[in-house]
Amino acid sequence: MKQILTVMICVLISSVAHAERIKDITDVAGVRPNQLIGYGLVVGLDGTGDQTTQSPFTTQSFNNMLKQFGINLPEGSRMQMKNVAAVMLQAELPAFSKPGQKLDVTVNSISNAKSLRGGSLLMSELKGIDGNTYAIAQGSLVVGGFGVDGGDGSNITVNVPSVGRIPGGALVERVVPNNFANGQPIVFNLHNPDFTTANRVAKAINDMLGPEVAMPMDAVSIRVTSPVNPSQRVDFLALLENIEVTPAEEAARVVINSRTGTIVVGQHVRVSPVAITHGSLTVSVSEDFDVSQPNPFSQGETVVTPNSEIDVEEENNPMFKFAPSATLEDIVRSINDVGASPADLMAILEALKQSGALKADLMVI
Repeated sequence: MKQILTVMICVLISSVAHAERIKDITDVAGVRPNQLIGYGLVVGLDGTGDQTTQSPFTTQSFNNMLKQFGINLPEGSRMQMKNVAAVMLQAELPAFSKPGQKLDVTVNSISNAKSLRGGSLLMSELKGIDGNTYAIAQGSLVVGGFGVDGGDGSNITVNVPSVGRIPGGALVERVVPNNFANGQPIVFNLHNPDFTTANRVAKAINDMLGPEVAMPMDAVSIRVTSPVNPSQRVDFLALLENIEVTPAEEAARVVINSRTGTIVVGQHVRVSPVAITHGSLTVSVSEDFDVSQPNPFSQGETVVTPNSEIDVEEENNPMFKFAPSATLEDIVRSINDVGASPADLMAILEALKQSGALKADLMVI
């Protein structure tokens, strides 16, 4: 009998310091994209559209479209359309988009259409959260999936044929107001909140432009005094975003994905002295100190270095014994060497956190 083994991946996050550009670790406040959404009809499908008896809104939408062209269907008529599908549209309007620019559009079937392959989207509005129309979408779909049905009822589906995209399928019709040119100070927002990084960003800007030009507001935002003239603000921002800053090291953290068995361990994670009984494993972590003496007349210094020893064995009365300064990396590696399952390691980590011995944030996703 074949056994399916759960694979556990333990990754040590490197904290080697390296410089990053301000533009790579921050966003400019107020300069952001906006989400757009719309509703429309896809036509020209090869018999893979909505079953109108089960999706009356498709027929209603189609009839409303025909009325705009002066075509009124007889009362009580029921159209059996197989080449039309009702869809929802999604797009992202980048900051500073101007009328006439093109956007990519994602088209999603919302009823029982089998496939959107070969279809074309009819002219549809894309609206913002305020209800205003910011773009108009239309065009032929590019669908990566497909499906095949056999005469005996069998079928094969590759990828998702009910979702497609229209590259450059929408034209911007309205400008989103922004406060970039109002002469107010520029505010940088860090992607990862950190007081140390915010302080380093402000210091790097002040070192280049002079004292008190930049001021950290909190762990996220850095306010920078900037020119009032819009053209000068663009030059000023182009200068700032290319300044290099060394971000602060991340806080000690352990991330566990209980569905995949993935465990990510930060470098600064430490374990206090503690003993745990779990399953049939025994882990002992001991630490001795070696004294390194310099050679005669070498003018060196005596150095004391730690020497950790980790022993893992399986017995009837297991006990995990963790000594001071033992890193979680060493403990995880030792447990992996004896073939412990991810579930065992996750249970140990959770117990360590509850006892207060795990000196890190434990995140389960």
